[in-house]
Amino acid sequence: MSEHPLWPTTGAATITAFPVRSERPAPAVVVLPGGAYQHLAGHEGAPVARWLNSLGIAAFVAHYRLAPHRHPLPLLDAARAVRWVRHHAAANGVDPARVGVLGFSAGGHLAGLLATETGPMLTEGPHDAIDEADPRPGLAVLCYPVTTLTGPAAHQGSAANLVGGDAPESVRARLSLTHRAGPATPPTFLWHTADDEAVPVENTLRLAQALARHGVLQEVHVYPSGRHGLGLAETDPVVGDWTRRCAAFLRGRGW
Repeated sequence: MSEHPLWPTTGAATITAFPVRSERPAPAVVVLPGGAYQHLAGHEGAPVARWLNSLGIAAFVAHYRLAPHRHPLPLLDAARAVRWVRHHAAANGVDPARVGVLGFSAGGHLAGLLATETGPMLTEGPHDAIDEADPRPGLAVLCYPVTTLTGPAAHQGSAANLVGGDAPESVRARLSLTHRAGPATPPTFLWHTADDEAVPVENTLRLAQALARHGVLQEVHVYPSGRHGLGLAETDPVVGDWTRRCAAFLRGRGW
C-alpha cells in the first residue's frame, strides 16, 4: 500500500495503491468512497480495496476533493485517478486496458459521472504525461449510488455540496446520471436496498431504465432491507451477497 499525489501542484487529492502479486498484468479498479461530497467514508475505501485484492484485482482508492470544492473538481480528480493508474500500469503490474471504477453513494455518483462523460475531462491543456492516458473506465460498479440531483429522489446534501444549494435545475439535471447515460456507457453493476432512507432505491431503478434504453450491458440487484452505507455488508447475510455477485460480474467482463 502506498499513497501518491494525483496532481503535480496540489496535495488536495491523492491516490492509494493496493497492488496484487501476479505473473501477468492484473486488472484494476479505482475505488471512490462515498460521503455526500463532504467527507470520505473509511469503510468504503481500504477494506474494499483489500476485497478486490482477494479477487486478484489491483485496487486504487482515490481521495478526491470535497466541499467547499465543487464540480468539476471531483470529476477531474476521478478522471486523473484513472489516468494515473494507466500511466503507472507497468510499475504496479496493471493491465492498462482493464481499468474500472467502483463507487459508493456520492462516490457512486462520481463513478457514474466518469462512466457517462463524453467530453475531454480537462479544463485546460494537459499538465503532464499522465493526462495523455485515457480517463474512461472499462466498467462501473455503483453501490447504492446517487444518480439524480433533481426531484424527490435526489440526495440534497450531495447536490448542495457538489454544485451549491442555489444551483439552477438545469445544472442539477446535467449532472444526473439518468440524463447522461448513453450507448457509450460501459458495462455497469448496480445494487441498492429497497428501504434505503438516505438515497432512495429509485436512484438505482431510474438509472437501470436509462441504461436499458441505450442497450448498455448491466446487472442490477435490489435487496429487501438494509441501511444506507453498508459498504461490504459483511455482517448482513442477505445484502452481503452483493460481493459474490459482483465478483462474478467482474470475472465475466475479464476482470
